[in-house]
Amino acid sequence: MQSKVALVTGCSSGIGRELALQLSQAGWHVYAGARRPQTLTGLNERITPLELDVNKPSHLRHGVSVIEKQFGKLDLLVNNAGYGAMGPLVEMPLEEVRRQFETNVFAPLALIQHCFPLLQASGNGKVVNIGSVSGILTTPFSGAYCATKSALHSLSDALRMELAPFNVDIITIQPGAIESEFGNNAASTLANTLPEDSLYNPVRSFIEKRATASQKNPTPTGDFVQEVIKAINQKQPPAVQKIGNGSLTLSLLKRLLPDRLLDSILSRSFGLKNLGKKL
Repeated sequence: MQSKVALVTGCSSGIGRELALQLSQAGWHVYAGARRPQTLTGLNERITPLELDVNKPSHLRHGVSVIEKQFGKLDLLVNNAGYGAMGPLVEMPLEEVRRQFETNVFAPLALIQHCFPLLQASGNGKVVNIGSVSGILTTPFSGAYCATKSALHSLSDALRMELAPFNVDIITIQPGAIESEFGNNAASTLANTLPEDSLYNPVRSFIEKRATASQKNPTPTGDFVQEVIKAINQKQPPAVQKIGNGSLTLSLLKRLLPDRLLDSILSRSFGLKNLGKKL
């Protein structure tokens, strides 16, 4: 019996790496993509490392051609690679906004387009798009990132309907706080997004707090990945699956609270009420 074949992006660490490992342990052959292939060490024989910068079309073409030559099909594509830069939108360089949309929105769609023939050849192909509860509940200082995840959710909804006639299913995972390097990576972007003379310097600690919020009481990566695989293995997978600490609570807050009340609560939580008084 031929192995099931998966392609997972963003496998340098965290969710992507753990997902590649757990899928391989379940008998899948996994192509693990990473922008820096030197990070793909310590894997097993069922995992094939791929140099895959999702923003480089040549990398996408090469990766898909490798899978096509070796297996001629793809049973699962996981769009996990992501990028988040935090900071006030009015001061954020547009190149940082574009970079987030390129990585979190355009790249997943481009990879789905490239992989579609192989997913169709599977006869039961699945695409997992890693969205975020941030795509449901927008918070101060993460507007660009939240917008990209919201856009990815909408693309996933359309693709789920459009690809169903070809037996390709789309599953949108909306994580809450999950143990990963995302918080450290997001915090490191502040040097590019928060100028020294920023109007928001008085609330800099709150911006830093938002950057690392996903690592406050996070769900362990292994537990999160187990739930993702359970969703993948269902005969009729869920269209949308919320997993992890805060994924349900924050979604409910957005659904139930009036916008102005939610604005007031979040503004107070992130120091914007105090900032207004100082101005």
